[in-house]
Amino acid sequence: MAKQGEIDYVARIGEVGAAHAQGKPFSDPDCGRMLADLGGVFMVLPPAPARLLDLGCGSGWTSVFFARRGYDVIGQDIAPDMIALAEANRAAAGVDNLAFTVCDYESLGFADTFDAAVFYDALHHAEDPHAALAGVYKALKPGGVLVTIEPGVGHAEAEHSRIAVDMFGVTERDMPPRDIVRMARAIGFRGARVYPTPKMLAMIQYEMPMLARLPDWLSDLVRWGGMGWLMLVAKRWRGGMVVLRK
Repeated sequence: MAKQGEIDYVARIGEVGAAHAQGKPFSDPDCGRMLADLGGVFMVLPPAPARLLDLGCGSGWTSVFFARRGYDVIGQDIAPDMIALAEANRAAAGVDNLAFTVCDYESLGFADTFDAAVFYDALHHAEDPHAALAGVYKALKPGGVLVTIEPGVGHAEAEHSRIAVDMFGVTERDMPPRDIVRMARAIGFRGARVYPTPKMLAMIQYEMPMLARLPDWLSDLVRWGGMGWLMLVAKRWRGGMVVLRK
């Protein structure tokens, strides 16, 4: 059962894996990309102070960042061992406007409680993403905002996803913005906006070393072409940042 795989995940990745999870984002090779994403999330959230639900928070690193920004945060995860790591991160950060809860985000018990909610790289692990989004809709206050950043088309068949499914029994699914928006509108969300994923914008600007061999004008032209591809096409199927309002 995939949910049991999520619950047992920390025990199965061992001490080294747990230390990596607890040290995120700084322990991860994609640290810069992750921080770029979080910067984008901050830009579209309602301003602090506000109540925020961080869904599938794992080791709680995103929750700590939100709390340090001034939000009153509840971090949620299905895995008690993950929440134990998150509690250690909370204590290390010394933030008192952050609490954690162990529960399934497909059966949340909140109603009209939060000004904002975030799925960061978490909704694609859902067995029933429609139920997860419906629970968040109920948890938000009227006018509340949900922000998602999830992997798009091709994620489920990627080698690292197949390995995770085989080794740990977790769910890995494609979760492109077009699917999130479709489900969210059926639930009742309005005002859906889709933006390029911040890390993809950053990658075009800063992670294309081959462009350094080109003349400046041509390098800039290629980057502008990449930005246009993200804005017009890729953000809807390769992965984007979705902002929804209740």
